[in-house]
Amino acid sequence: MFSFTVAAVVFGVVFLAELPDKTALAGLMLGTRYRASYVFAGVAAAFAVHVALAIAAGSVLSLLPHRLVQAVVGVLFLAGAAVLLFKKDEDEDEEEVKKPADQSFWKVSGAGFMMILVAEFGDLTQIMTANLAARYDDPVSVGVGSVLALWAVAGLGILGGRTLMKYVPLKLITKVAAAVMVLLAGFSLYEAIVG
Repeated sequence: MFSFTVAAVVFGVVFLAELPDKTALAGLMLGTRYRASYVFAGVAAAFAVHVALAIAAGSVLSLLPHRLVQAVVGVLFLAGAAVLLFKKDEDEDEEEVKKPADQSFWKVSGAGFMMILVAEFGDLTQIMTANLAARYDDPVSVGVGSVLALWAVAGLGILGGRTLMKYVPLKLITKVAAAVMVLLAGFSLYEAIVG
């Protein structure tokens, strides 16, 4: 059964965690060079695969004893918050995507798909989505919330990344995402201890 509440919570957490990530910047870069709709099609498809893999991993976690899962999820959320707060800027380390020889739909969307699929594999938001799927034991709601959040960040990056960053400091977005993850870690650890 679909839960709008779970989907909304997942959307908020994943959106805030992904916004300061290199994906928005990569989408912005591709969006300035190519037709935005072509870029978004490739990026959206890659994120759908990314979320499906995370949901599958989270569903496996949900088969384990509840207290153990909550303890592991809580620790992983704390680790995710630490990564957000203490990571170094990666402006110099971004993956380079060669400009397609032509601007056909398949070339541009394929470049976006491959860039996101490779860059996001094992990324914080994929791990977070797996954790949320295990926490809520509601793969459809978590999947919908996560994929919509990732698509929203990609759309913002492709269409309006520069404008957003002028008004909302990246450090603030990162701190809010880390605070939400600490809060989720607290809830998970409380459930692991109290039961």
